[in-house]
Amino acid sequence: MIKNLVFDFGGVVVKWDPRRVYNAYFGDAERADWFVRHVVTGEWNSQMDLGRPFSECVMELQAQYPEWSEAIALYHSRWNDMMGGEVEDMDTLLAELDGRGVPLYGLTNWSMEMLPGVMARHALFHRFRGIVVSAEEGVVKPDARIYRILLNRYNLRADESLFIDDNADNVEGARHVGLHGHRFTDAGTLRGELVRHGLLEP
Repeated sequence: MIKNLVFDFGGVVVKWDPRRVYNAYFGDAERADWFVRHVVTGEWNSQMDLGRPFSECVMELQAQYPEWSEAIALYHSRWNDMMGGEVEDMDTLLAELDGRGVPLYGLTNWSMEMLPGVMARHALFHRFRGIVVSAEEGVVKPDARIYRILLNRYNLRADESLFIDDNADNVEGARHVGLHGHRFTDAGTLRGELVRHGLLEP
């Protein structure tokens, strides 16, 4: 029986996409997409999620790609502009769950340079009873250790917890340590899943 819900943040609770900045910078969505996939990559970004300072990571990447120095600098200076507000209908869904007393937790790959500001701008984060952030732990999803940190810190049973993430690898990582998993696409689909588990009324 599912008793606890564990949410990823970026792409599930709030929107984040570097293309929001780079589409405008390049004036070409295809070129921006190439830049995100080949220069400011997810693998590179994971260094900040592990706690490395943005300034260090940006300078290293600029040294590697000096021809892209100005564009790389935007990843730090315009980072807040990469945020796109709350994911549609998630505030309503979280409020409904919170109102029914369902324990809500967060498990996110994120830099502590940026996350506090994001949380301060969105009241829905106050609904979470506990949050584990990769940059504070020095480990990122889908490493099994970060899921176990969450379970141990908040005394949760894996078989009583549902992990929700838009990244399939992260969902699979959660399943490997015994959590139930749901790959997020939209609030409506998630709501149907939660009704199926008896956490919400149809």
